[in-house]
Amino acid sequence: MSSPPPRTNRPRAAGFPLRLEQVKPARSVEQPERAPASHSVRSKASAGLGLDSADVRRQMVQRLRASGVQSEPVLNAMAQVPRHQFVDAALVTQAYEDTSLPIGHGQTISKPSVVARMIELLMGGANARNHGGLGKVLEIGTGCGYQAAVLSELAHSVISVERLKPLHDKARELLAPLRSTRLRLVYGDGMLGHPPNAPYDSIIAAAGGDALPAAWLDQLAVGGRLVSPVRQPESAKQMLVVVDRNEQGYVHRVHEAVNFVPLKSGLIG
Repeated sequence: MSSPPPRTNRPRAAGFPLRLEQVKPARSVEQPERAPASHSVRSKASAGLGLDSADVRRQMVQRLRASGVQSEPVLNAMAQVPRHQFVDAALVTQAYEDTSLPIGHGQTISKPSVVARMIELLMGGANARNHGGLGKVLEIGTGCGYQAAVLSELAHSVISVERLKPLHDKARELLAPLRSTRLRLVYGDGMLGHPPNAPYDSIIAAAGGDALPAAWLDQLAVGGRLVSPVRQPESAKQMLVVVDRNEQGYVHRVHEAVNFVPLKSGLIG
C-alpha cells in the first residue's frame, strides 16, 4: 500500500462533530449500486442451470476470498443466500458473476464483491466486534432484497427501508419464503432513517448523496458503525465512507471510490 488517497472534502451533518481520518483502500471496488435474501430461502432456479447447487455459491465465495474479503462470517453468509433468486429470469445465468444487474425502476442489485466489502466493513464496528454480529441493523435501500437477506444472516434484527413501492413489494415477495422474524421491510423515506426502532448498532446505505443525513447519525448507537457512499463535491465522485460513533462524537473515515445510484428523498408509489 503506497501513498494515502488525496484529500477530499468530507460531508458532515450539522451538529455532529466528526474526527476525520483517511484510509487507503484495501483493494479496488468498482461499481456497486443497489443491493439485496437469506437464511434458507427455498430455491426456485431455472431447471438445468445448476444454480441451486451450494457449489456455485462456494465458487463465488472463493473468488471473493481471493479478491481480499477476509471475514469468514461474511463469506459464510454470502454462501447461504441464493443470489439467482433475486435477479430477473433473463439474467439468471449471470447471477454469480461479480457484476451489478438491473432490477427495474432504474435500480440494480450490487456486485457480490461490493455487498461483501460493505458488510465486512460494517462488521468492524465496536458493537459488532463486542457481540459477534451486526446487532440491530438499519438498511437504507432494500432494492430486490438480496443484501437484506445477507445482513439477516449476521444480525439480531434487520429493518430495511425502501422508497420505491414496486421494489418494496418485489422484495417482500422474494423474501417471503424466509419467514424470518429477524427481517422487517418498511416502505418509507430512507433519508429519514427509521426512528421508531432507533438506535441501531449498524447502518448501511445502498445509495449515495452529497452528505450523510443527520437522521442517520442521530439514529446510530454509541459503539455503532455506519457504512455509506457519499458524493465528493469537488469531483462528483462517490467515496465509501465509514462513521463510528463513540462517547465523544463521530469518527469519519474515507475509503475507496464506488458508484451507487443517487440518494433521494420522498416516496414513489
